[in-house]
Amino acid sequence: MGFSEYASYDGLGLADLVRRKEVSATDLAEEAISRIEKHNPALNAVVTKIYDRGREAAKKPASGPFEGVPFLLKDILGDLEGVPTQNGSRFLSGIPAPHDGTLTARFKQSGVVILGKTNVPECGLLPTTESALYGPARNPWNTDYSTGGSSGGSAASVAAGIVPIAHANDGGGSIRIPAACCGLVGLKPTRARNPLGPDMGDIMGGLIHEHIVSRSVRDTATMLDCTSGPELGDPYFAPPNERPFAEEVGRKTGKLRIAYSVTDTAGKKVHPECVKGIEETAKLLRDLGHEVEEAAPPLTNELLSQSFMALWAAGLALQIDGFSMLIGKQPNDNEIEGLTWGLYQAGKQVTAVQYQMAIAQLQGMSRAIAHFMERYDAWMTPTLGAPPLKIGTIDIHERDPVKAFAPIIDYVPFTAIENATGQPAISLPLHWTADGLPVGIMFAGRFGDEAGLIRLAAQLEEARPWKDKHPKIWN
Repeated sequence: MGFSEYASYDGLGLADLVRRKEVSATDLAEEAISRIEKHNPALNAVVTKIYDRGREAAKKPASGPFEGVPFLLKDILGDLEGVPTQNGSRFLSGIPAPHDGTLTARFKQSGVVILGKTNVPECGLLPTTESALYGPARNPWNTDYSTGGSSGGSAASVAAGIVPIAHANDGGGSIRIPAACCGLVGLKPTRARNPLGPDMGDIMGGLIHEHIVSRSVRDTATMLDCTSGPELGDPYFAPPNERPFAEEVGRKTGKLRIAYSVTDTAGKKVHPECVKGIEETAKLLRDLGHEVEEAAPPLTNELLSQSFMALWAAGLALQIDGFSMLIGKQPNDNEIEGLTWGLYQAGKQVTAVQYQMAIAQLQGMSRAIAHFMERYDAWMTPTLGAPPLKIGTIDIHERDPVKAFAPIIDYVPFTAIENATGQPAISLPLHWTADGLPVGIMFAGRFGDEAGLIRLAAQLEEARPWKDKHPKIWN
């Protein structure tokens, strides 16, 4: 296969070439490795390389819809036996995972060939990907700008054509934010659609969800078929789907009723480029026969942020203290970034009553949004409140979280809502700024209705294709 041809295929396209014996899994692994070596000095997207292990895996018989497709795990929850999962933290540097995570095992069963792990911010805390351990991941559309976070290394790798799909996870937007910043498809599934075992039942009260970033809706849908479903001992699981998610791609949507918002939960209007993206997409949806109107669920900005941050900070404290117990080392502020340390200390101050109150408040909000979604098939917003940030906007060494997050107070107004409610939501690359940066448009669906989002996303992909839009750093 020629050098320029590899990235013109999505994951399923490459797997089809392998099945027809036009290329081998080894050929594809070498193509991906050559691109990592070519682009990583500029992007800093891949932080752990396991080329020899990947090459050996590529030689073995495999099956599954992604047979032989090069793949990267995220350095958070992407546990692969014998390979460190460092969470972007010096505190955890060099400690190998004792076993595969359930999701990793399911990725392997899909047929992918794992070649490395991708860059993350420490403990996944930021909507950018910058850490003291790894340094910043850079956006292939413009390397002065962030990839988004926390799955930024995965998103940069897919956007640049290094791999067609990569592992991502989402506790406040960490699949959808990088997808928006890098011009990709990013689906956060319904809560508990993908498992978190074997070590965890849920994380942060159900805020954390697992999946991938990709360049095509069909790859996103098909991988969800490969990974979804409960495992023994799960505390709860998502409603079963009527048919395979892959079969929703190209299936008729019917006439949908879609709400849209261009103001955040505090009533403040988002960046003009985000407004423009929503207006253009609303027109496209109307042209496709859907009913579109401006509306938003009844949300209180202060209640959402306070309750979410109580769970988030307490979950971080659990994470750090849990790691400490497992590795037999006390956390210290020499090995943990200032912002992480500040949030860790705040999390240790959250009482059991405050934690339970936060859960109750978010559950009340979930009911309000569920009633709103009875009237609408989807709720459309910009994924972010503004185009991608410049690298360095957030000071990761600032210990006061209020000061550290002040520059981005309006940047992430929507994505955490679906983590709190458990609804599925998908970011699609439907708009670009005048200077060529991607702007994601997000659709939230009813709880358990990834199928509806996939049908709509596939319709939009066909109507306004993004396949041939490529960043400056590509292939």
